[in-house]
Amino acid sequence: RGPRRLSSGASPGMEELLRRSVPPLPPYETKEKAPPPAELRGAEFVRFYRSLQPGPPRAELLTRLARDFGVEHGRVAEAAAKVLQAREQRREPGALLQAEDRLRYYLNPQYRGLFQHLGRLEGGLRFLVELRADLMEGLASKAVDGPHVKEMNGVLKNMLSEWFCTGFLNLERVTWQSPCEVLQKISDSEAVHPVRNWVDMKRRVGAYRRCYFFSHCAIPGEPLIVLHVALTSDISSSIQAIVKEVPPLETEDADKITTAIFYSISLTQQGLQGVELGTHLIKRVVKELQKELPQIEAFSTLSPIPGFTKWLVGLLSSQSKEQGRNELFTESEWQEISEITGDSTSETLKKLLNTNEWVRSEKLMEVLHSPLMRLCAWYLYGEKHRGYALNPVANFHLQNGSVLWRINWMGDTSPRGIGASCGMMVNYRYFLEETASNSALYLGSKQV
Repeated sequence: RGPRRLSSGASPGMEELLRRSVPPLPPYETKEKAPPPAELRGAEFVRFYRSLQPGPPRAELLTRLARDFGVEHGRVAEAAAKVLQAREQRREPGALLQAEDRLRYYLNPQYRGLFQHLGRLEGGLRFLVELRADLMEGLASKAVDGPHVKEMNGVLKNMLSEWFCTGFLNLERVTWQSPCEVLQKISDSEAVHPVRNWVDMKRRVGAYRRCYFFSHCAIPGEPLIVLHVALTSDISSSIQAIVKEVPPLETEDADKITTAIFYSISLTQQGLQGVELGTHLIKRVVKELQKELPQIEAFSTLSPIPGFTKWLVGLLSSQSKEQGRNELFTESEWQEISEITGDSTSETLKKLLNTNEWVRSEKLMEVLHSPLMRLCAWYLYGEKHRGYALNPVANFHLQNGSVLWRINWMGDTSPRGIGASCGMMVNYRYFLEETASNSALYLGSKQV
């Protein structure tokens, strides 16, 4: 079969490079005998890709790679017909299995061969993580779109899931003695509670704190995902008490530690989104802590509730359009709220929630305390996406087998915490002997 024509409009350099770099899928009969692609070809692809500006130029290359070097549909149709034929003719099992193997082989897109080849090159795995980060960003901004690109993203995600499975991951603990660049990377990648300065960073890796990350044997010393833990005497209800700026205590009294609080988990490589790293990291850290501090009795998170305020404001908008008044609050609650805001519609309340202004009024905070806790409980427990928790943080911890344990009023009083979740935080509690059955229950029958 002749070389595939690329779509018209490709720059000649790009067209030529893709044709040279993507190894053609050899016929099924000679698949074992096909020589591996030359290393120089892979290195040339990496150089060319990195020479392109992020944004449209890279998006064009990724789109062409996905569209013009995918599955050869003609060969798939032929192979599928042979499977049907083998079944209809009731041929011996060997013939059917071989026909199925041939079909499986031709279902491989051509670009998979390129990714496989790049994964074997020195620095190739790091490059593929970068390339997928560009792909994810392009899909989010619609710079790259369409079924072919989504399919390629899925193929690459599955390949990275195999390469980044637990057998290849190393658990590393961060201390103040860790290399400066590691501390810097951990500080830069903190997505949940931004690190303010070096004093803050020193506190987060000092006494009564633990910080761990996964690195990969092919990318040593590079944090891929980071977990921060506070060692306390009870289940924390406020993040400000954990990330407060106080000089680190010099010595740690193990007798005071009965609880481990997971208060932040951050992926440092966007290209590894959807690759199951967080679950494995929590499990490994629990084992590590049990070894180091066997007296720990409780494992819990102190988690943000991103999206709660947005959800609440959205409900206020849609209900006020429908009824002219809303049904989120009881009559007496709404009366008290209206008296303070001076507005019997929800417009002023929406504005106050959107601008964080409501926390300036002690009276309003007092009146909203009970209804907001109730609404937040419903948001975490009752609001669903395809039957699972709508809130992504809730979904992550519930999948891991934790239980929804306690909602904390004013658990995060930072502007970010007030803006995202009306200042509330939640503890997901990990009862270790029950996590497997809880996880199965949640994934199987969607029970929280």
